[in-house]
Amino acid sequence: MNFQTTLHWLYVAGMTIGALHFWSLSRDPKGVPQSEYLVAIFIPIWSGLAYMSMALGQGKVELAGRIVHYARYIDWMVTTPLLLLTLAWTAMQFVKKDWTLIGFLMSTQIVVITTGLIADLSAQTWVRYLWYICGTAAFLVVLWGIWVPLRAKARGQGSELARLYQKLTTYFTVLWIGYPVVWLIGPSGLGLVNQDIDTLLFCILPFFSKVGFSFLDLHGLRGLQNRQSETGFDRAADRVLHFLGVVNAGWIPASGASRSQTRRRSPEGQKP
Repeated sequence: MNFQTTLHWLYVAGMTIGALHFWSLSRDPKGVPQSEYLVAIFIPIWSGLAYMSMALGQGKVELAGRIVHYARYIDWMVTTPLLLLTLAWTAMQFVKKDWTLIGFLMSTQIVVITTGLIADLSAQTWVRYLWYICGTAAFLVVLWGIWVPLRAKARGQGSELARLYQKLTTYFTVLWIGYPVVWLIGPSGLGLVNQDIDTLLFCILPFFSKVGFSFLDLHGLRGLQNRQSETGFDRAADRVLHFLGVVNAGWIPASGASRSQTRRRSPEGQKP
């Protein structure tokens, strides 16, 4: 078993553990809608299956002296829009969901992944970078969506939710910026790192982007809804979120909304 195969199998194991953890949380939802648990469970299952194909020597093709792992794009085509969906649900936790905005962000993210796949499958260097630039432009639109309209919705529902959303979005943004950076420095782009390092980075980034993000998101929402029965995992997530809050210190002005004000809005959050 070579280094890349080992990494892929370790990733599959990590996704399996993540899916099982989120399933266990769903048995005691603590006020968080079951739909959020279902999406959190589905994401690592789908991603784990995609990476299992690469561990088995499938999901990739050689093109112009490079190995294109198209199974990664099959993974990202499904999971990254779903991650945006969960972030949007958090931003609109206690208000009616704006499905027009959610649909726009999810469809734009599909453009990001599609252009990345076409870039990777392009033999000519200038064509590859043209598609890369198009994908990067679409990605900037996604970042605008999560930092401007979604953030505004979160800030309208009380300071606690606003702080949670700010921390999650910072975590989300830092990791997602890593994808185009790793693509650029890897064999698909400038070739500054070899295939082994590329595989390692594209195992670390998705793990923390998927399992890591969903862990913080679900435990953060559980703490927001019910602080009376925190578990060890809830406290661990709270410590990470606290660190992200230190990084974000001063970014969100106090809204003056109390926890009781936030909770009075929660029944509306159950609307589709």
